[in-house]
Amino acid sequence: MSTDFHAPLGNNRKDTRRRGFPYARVFGAIAWIAGIGVVGGISVLPHVLPGRLADAVVPEEPKVAAAPAQPDASADQSTAHDILSSNGNDGANVVKQMMPDGSVVTKYTPKNRDGNGPLVITNEKTQPTRMAGVPNDDLIEDTPDGKLPRIGSDGLRPFDYYARPWSGARGTRIAIVVSGLGISQTGTMRAVRDLPEEVTLAFAANGNSLSRWVPEARRNGHEVLLQVPMEPFDYPDNNPGPGTLLTGKNSNANMTNLHQAMARMNSYTGVMNYLGGKFLSTPQALQPVMNEIAGRGLMFLDDGSIAQTLSGKVADSLSMPHAFADLTLDTEVKQEAILRKLDDLERIAQRNGSAIGVASGFDESISAIQKWATDAGGRGIEIVGVSALANAPGKN
Repeated sequence: MSTDFHAPLGNNRKDTRRRGFPYARVFGAIAWIAGIGVVGGISVLPHVLPGRLADAVVPEEPKVAAAPAQPDASADQSTAHDILSSNGNDGANVVKQMMPDGSVVTKYTPKNRDGNGPLVITNEKTQPTRMAGVPNDDLIEDTPDGKLPRIGSDGLRPFDYYARPWSGARGTRIAIVVSGLGISQTGTMRAVRDLPEEVTLAFAANGNSLSRWVPEARRNGHEVLLQVPMEPFDYPDNNPGPGTLLTGKNSNANMTNLHQAMARMNSYTGVMNYLGGKFLSTPQALQPVMNEIAGRGLMFLDDGSIAQTLSGKVADSLSMPHAFADLTLDTEVKQEAILRKLDDLERIAQRNGSAIGVASGFDESISAIQKWATDAGGRGIEIVGVSALANAPGKN
């Protein structure tokens, strides 16, 4: 082999390497591009620590919520059915319907006042317990003298709606009415909060804070009455107070006083006299007042203290609900004496099937009634609201 030792190193030397596809360069370029991709991927995950790339979870693309399915307008709506209905006495008719697609539609409509609205789906006349203390607007009339009770557009009477329910069992029934409430605030508070809920409470039209005490009494389960002052035989020496119904007044004047008394409170089943011996025994004065009470769907409770009273005779002629008290319990204001009167009342009830006792809101009366009522049930006595014992044509 000949070699030119005088030629410069590397000059004029033949290339003996094999010419072919540059795989190394291509693979190197691919590796370089992949490296850039990894670095770029790391740069968009700023919260992933170095060395934890394998554990990183890349957030998914946000998903767009599907629009809720719309009921098919062509669906047969006749297959919708009611799943809840109100009784129509609470201020509005409420109907919930299950539609064919499974959705629930609630419909609110005004109560039927003209006889052309939806039918009331109920057989119950009395006020729902959950609504006690809230008057039924359909049983209220706005007048120049104030808001007065009235018979509803469907014939419902306040007497029926605000009456306290009772068991309906055949047994010995007693109604106790505690009257004169609203005059003494402490006495009223004790009667409203401490007496058994079966006891009926009568509030004086001349009382104070009736807008507070009457709703509380209703929420506590009591039936309530309005006590209206009426002329006694010894008037004016014995004066029942402002707004007394008088035999010497014309019917318009007495009607104004009656309306003003009625507007002092609401949610009551009837009217009770305060005194009134002369007024209750004078037919010309009594007739228009009883007619007005009857026309407003209320009962009349006579306290039974006047032998000459004509209230029962007039009430019968008007076919209105009415009742008489059999016994005044606290003519002697001592607890022991009142307890003896309660025993007398119980004997009357056992003989006649029922009896009504009246008392005033004295501390002694309240204590005696509480004590007597504790054991009355064990002797087979059911204490009921006074409306349950009324002679009431058309009562449910």
